[in-house]
Amino acid sequence: MSDSKFLRGTLIVTFGTFLVKFLGMIYVFPFHALVGESGGALYTYGYVPYTIFLSIATAGVPLAVSKFVSKYNALGDYETSRRMFRSGMKLMIATGILAFIVLYMTAPLFAEVMLNGKKLENSVEEVTLVIRLVSFALIVVPAASLIRGFFQGHQSMGPTTVSQIIEQIIRIAILLAGSFVVIKVMKQSIATAVGVATFAAFVSAVGALAVLIWYWRKRRHHMDELLQSQTVPAAAVSTGQLFKELFAYALPYVIVGLTIPLYQQIDTLTFIRGMEAAGQEKIAEEALGIFSMWTHKLIMIPVSLATAFSLTLVPAITKSFTENNRTGLHRQILQTFQVNTFLTLPAVAGISVLAYPLYYAFYSHNELGGQILMWYAPVALLFALFSITAAILQGINQQRHAIVALALGVTLKVLCNLLLIPYLQTIGAIIGTGLGFLISILYTNMQISKSVRFDFTMVYKRMFQVAVLTAAMGIVVKLLQWGLAPIIPYDAGHLRAALMVIICAAAGVGVYGFLAIRTGVMQRIFGEEVLDKLKVRLGRRLKIKARGA
Repeated sequence: MSDSKFLRGTLIVTFGTFLVKFLGMIYVFPFHALVGESGGALYTYGYVPYTIFLSIATAGVPLAVSKFVSKYNALGDYETSRRMFRSGMKLMIATGILAFIVLYMTAPLFAEVMLNGKKLENSVEEVTLVIRLVSFALIVVPAASLIRGFFQGHQSMGPTTVSQIIEQIIRIAILLAGSFVVIKVMKQSIATAVGVATFAAFVSAVGALAVLIWYWRKRRHHMDELLQSQTVPAAAVSTGQLFKELFAYALPYVIVGLTIPLYQQIDTLTFIRGMEAAGQEKIAEEALGIFSMWTHKLIMIPVSLATAFSLTLVPAITKSFTENNRTGLHRQILQTFQVNTFLTLPAVAGISVLAYPLYYAFYSHNELGGQILMWYAPVALLFALFSITAAILQGINQQRHAIVALALGVTLKVLCNLLLIPYLQTIGAIIGTGLGFLISILYTNMQISKSVRFDFTMVYKRMFQVAVLTAAMGIVVKLLQWGLAPIIPYDAGHLRAALMVIICAAAGVGVYGFLAIRTGVMQRIFGEEVLDKLKVRLGRRLKIKARGA
């Protein structure tokens, strides 16, 4: 795959994934106004078990199919790719239904364990209801995910992007409208509203599946032509052998897909107990809601960039690895680390610096919320880096190391939660998450270097350069925030806080972009060709505006 095609596919998914995350950020503000911090905790109680069951139900098959299809298409064996798609679809339908039944039946057990057998602001019955309503999505999502994986294996990123955007729009519309009607019109409980909000996942998944089926019918003719043009004999392997190869790819995807949900599940199981030990039982659920729901939504926006890279990275690196193109492989790995760091690091730093006005703008004037967001935002960089390194390991057939990395990280996370939450409360949970991801990243980097002889020197050099630019940006933004505080007191309302964020963020982007270009960092990361095209396009737009003026 050429660099331009690699970047084009990455940018398509990046745009789509960022838009999905942006929509996911926007809806949180009115949703928070409707259900509050305790409603956020209740939403988390339902969604975390659902996410874990979804990862188990799909068993990593959709992304593994992406790698499988990319590999066999590179060999010219389109028939084997199609065979796997048909068999995988049957498997996803069966496992989705089974996962739904199990989660629906075990919902009371999950609720009992997460609440530690106590009635806090949310009851066991309410948590059970929310888990059961969100479990319906398990019937549909695995099949939709498999179709996305098949398209991605063909280097076709449009269906994934469009279906995810449609899915998010439907989910948000039902979530907000349903919650509003339940609370404001029907005068029902917050628990009922949160239940409707989680059930929106099922309805939106049906909409996404409909979009993917439409794409399948539209592009099937082209894929059938590839099938008919096949000149190499199909792989002489049984369906059982195909599944054996598929699951060898899939298992690490399960592990990686479970990473953040597992960390969140550890928090839901240990956080309340730790806060009780710290004598903070009264604010335990509020803090958990802020940490695991409201601030998490904000910091996952820059992580969406890494998610997008992961989606395009696996098929691309698999192709280079299969063709034994080590030069191209090393270039793709380096480019991915560089671009991801260039985009993600300043984003998480900016969120951390503007944590208080940002939290006030989207949610409420809550000192605890601002403090948690300030500490939690930098951890998002580690989320992004682990997503990238795990994807690289999968692309070079070193999947087992992703499992070891997660095991190391989760073990450290459990220990840190047990030791730190009683003393540092929510900050202790954040430190535990950061240390867990850090040890996982160090291990995966070591294995990548060892497996394909990749030298990380240039990666670390670029990270240092980007960190210097980010520090300069952060200083400017903080000084500007202090200077504007008397004029725009961001703790005086949502609009003033939002205005503060917009002004400071715009200044930060301008400073960072200016320094990146003047120091040559942007040119070295993206290449002169990409920047020249950008300058040409911007120049044309400026000329058009000038003529219009």
